Amino acid sequence: MRPMIMLTALVAGALMPVQAGVNARLRDFIGEPIMASFISFGVGTVALLTLILIMRMPWPTAATLAAAPWWTWSGGLLGAFFVAVTVILVFKLGATGLIAWIIAGQLIASVLLDHTVAMGFAVREVSWQRMAGVLLLLCGAVLVNEY
Repeated sequence: MRPMIMLTALVAGALMPVQAGVNARLRDFIGEPIMASFISFGVGTVALLTLILIMRMPWPTAATLAAAPWWTWSGGLLGAFFVAVTVILVFKLGATGLIAWIIAGQLIASVLLDHTVAMGFAVREVSWQRMAGVLLLLCGAVLVNEY
């Protein structure tokens, strides 16, 4: 099961620069990055709704929704920020440069989240090896963008 999970994550990661390019091209036709991001989210919303209906997933109750911590509702805002930033920056940094900085940011945040047990992540202490990996990735992002 684990190889399939890792392959799925790999494919999702590989689709990130494709998504950035697709959305940026949409921006070229639409003229505005925020409008292109909005349209992208609209298409995604329709796709997810279709999947929910096909799979006959039950809708959450009002009580279930009300029980969620306030910060769990921010995921859509974070996603909107991410998509808008990629639409704006992908042609300025290139696909490789953009994704290098995104991955560097993801790794820094992930190390902090694992170490602080934020949002229910399992404890994974910060070690010099992890910090060396983060530093190497940051150096890689600089090299990718400079050369």
